[in-house]
Amino acid sequence: MDHSVLLDFLLTRVELFAGFPRDNLERMIAGSRIGTFEPHEAIIEFGEENRSFFVLIDGEAEVAVTDDRGDTRRLALLRRGDFFGEISLMTGDRTIADVIGVTRCAVLCVPDHLFISIVASHPPALRLLGRSITARSVSFTERSALKELAASAERRSADPYGFRLTTEKPLKILVVNCGSSSLKYALFDTADDSVAATGVIDNIGLPNGNHRFTVHAVRNERPSTANNCIEAITDMIALLSAGDNRCIQSPEEINCVGHRVAHGGDRFTDSVVITDAVIAGIEDASRLAPLHNPVNLQGIRAAQRAFPSAHHVAVFDTAFHHTLPPYAFLYGLPYELYDKKHIRRYGFHGTSHRYVGLRAAQFLKRPFNSLEIISCHLGNGASMCAIDHGRSVDTTMGLTPTAGLIMGSRCGDIDPGIVTHLQIAEGYTAADCERLFNKESGLLGLSGVSSDMRAVEAAADAGVNRALLAVKCFGYQVRKTIGAYVAAMQGLDAVIFTGGIGQGSAGVRNYCCQGLECMGIRIDEAKNRTTDCSDGPCDISVDDAPVRILVIAADEERMIARETLRALRTEQITAAFTAGAKEPIPIEVSAHHVHLNAPHVEALFGAGHTLTPQSGLSQPGQFACKEQLTLVGPKGSVERVRVLGPARKETQVEISMTEQFKLGIHPPIRESGDLDNTPGVTLQGSAGEVILDHGVICAMRHIHMSPLDALNYGVRDGYVVRVRIEGDRELVFGDVLVRVNPAYTLAMHIDTDEANAAHIAAGATGVIEEIQERR
Repeated sequence: MDHSVLLDFLLTRVELFAGFPRDNLERMIAGSRIGTFEPHEAIIEFGEENRSFFVLIDGEAEVAVTDDRGDTRRLALLRRGDFFGEISLMTGDRTIADVIGVTRCAVLCVPDHLFISIVASHPPALRLLGRSITARSVSFTERSALKELAASAERRSADPYGFRLTTEKPLKILVVNCGSSSLKYALFDTADDSVAATGVIDNIGLPNGNHRFTVHAVRNERPSTANNCIEAITDMIALLSAGDNRCIQSPEEINCVGHRVAHGGDRFTDSVVITDAVIAGIEDASRLAPLHNPVNLQGIRAAQRAFPSAHHVAVFDTAFHHTLPPYAFLYGLPYELYDKKHIRRYGFHGTSHRYVGLRAAQFLKRPFNSLEIISCHLGNGASMCAIDHGRSVDTTMGLTPTAGLIMGSRCGDIDPGIVTHLQIAEGYTAADCERLFNKESGLLGLSGVSSDMRAVEAAADAGVNRALLAVKCFGYQVRKTIGAYVAAMQGLDAVIFTGGIGQGSAGVRNYCCQGLECMGIRIDEAKNRTTDCSDGPCDISVDDAPVRILVIAADEERMIARETLRALRTEQITAAFTAGAKEPIPIEVSAHHVHLNAPHVEALFGAGHTLTPQSGLSQPGQFACKEQLTLVGPKGSVERVRVLGPARKETQVEISMTEQFKLGIHPPIRESGDLDNTPGVTLQGSAGEVILDHGVICAMRHIHMSPLDALNYGVRDGYVVRVRIEGDRELVFGDVLVRVNPAYTLAMHIDTDEANAAHIAAGATGVIEEIQERR
């Protein structure tokens, strides 16, 4: 089709482009392509990661879904002038339907970057797109059907969690991890999802500086004379841009740089594009990590000078653990030390724990947020993490990476009295203690042999008693922590071993799992001895064990590259969608309540009884009932608890922290409907009682939004955000879950404890201040 004819067609036949500036449309057409599709050929396939917006120029196509049983249903017929692809493009979800040619079709395919910068940035078009998403989502009749299709799309995808680094336009992504005496790096090329180069420059500033690297799958090394981060990055660029090792022609070829940053404090709970404000925040967190963050900042500044045209992203080691509940992150110290000095458990290795957790979900073909996982990152630095339904709920490292397990040369958890004893009785200074606990302890201190587990195991095999004792101490601490985390999560689906020791030592894995058969953890000795996870996750549990034991190779560099792309894309989309004014979010206080299924309604209030509406709620179709219940727990009871209608598929009880103490139970903080491994309670009604074996939760703070609301705020279903409450006493709520559905009315729900603590008054409103987590 001629360029001018296509331009006139878009302006006159496509409602979305009515009134569009001609020069903007001309730029969009110039950067797009026209694709031709035959009858029965797929234009979009179910479960794809869509990167284009489509306009049907000629022909007809159908939108259809095929469920997991193979049944196909047509949802819509598309004709000339219709557009499609906007739902997956604007929500970031995988496509949940096929678009198939009915006749021969000509389709304008607009790349996502042009869609965002030209189409979605035009306010009238954005409003129409919002209405389109709402209308098309409603065609899925029920939210459960929509969710099931989305889950099915993830299950059938070969890469449900985005580990393949592919982009519409090829990019070169450099991952940098700058330490006090080393620089680790990896170069990825999204043209073919390849790792072009990896390397490490060791002993920076020392006479024995060394540069080990693998380029084009060939390993090599050479001396390095780098005295600081700037010189180390110069050394890296010289290697990658010259001679047989050439991967880039010049530094300008690097499109984005992902930086590993040790500590994000309370502020940084997700990966962020680096700005002056972000650098200031990392500097502020340096008081919590004085040995790590300043060095990370040196690397960031050096890389910004070396790659001035690239986008730079910070990926925080602590970010994954921001979901720890207060009872898991607080120390038994005066509360003021946390409140004023921010002394608490933060945890580290978060990038690794999240990566292997996602890989486990992919391997097991189960959603990440449905699993209970214990991740064991065992290397020279070692930590463990309890991952409950996709959220880190406990971890062994603390304020610093010295805490937790015995490590290569770090002591792990010790009696704090040892510090004062050494200072008073032995004359140790603070520097002496720092050196002792971080450089002279752990496997090295216990064995007297080495900080390297391979050398310690070899010495143990040779009969060195202290070496054998060091291995046993290490395995015992891991085994003990596994048991504690099973209790914390009240269940377990998988144990993961990763890191140099976790991947490389069959003996250590065996020590760690011995005696845990009572928890369903049963290791297959033959699989354990012969496993090789270099080609993907390996299952070393016996076939009929209820808990899977997986060995998964760590790949923090790929995860950092993934997070870099995700942060950049999200910022671009968010910036386009949040340019206009935002509607304030009404704050609603949700008191304790119960959702009942139909059989329980009759058991509690009599045969044939149906719920009696008393008053409507803000969400369409939901209502408070006249019926009330008494909750009875092991310790006490709570009376006059309101039932909400209509009846649900499964009974659910939502209470506050105060009420859980009164009842004597300990429910987890969960999204509504996520009831696996939750405690039960007895319900007493006017005609009988029901004893629940599960179903009690403390509901996550959440916001109900329509798709248009979500677009206006630049968020998606499942995001976790911070909300600033406006008024005389301004405050910010974190960990607020976003829930998007066409039937929802904009409102944020908090419980009575939160409202009382914050002095929330009737009519309070808030706005989203920051995205914490992009799920």
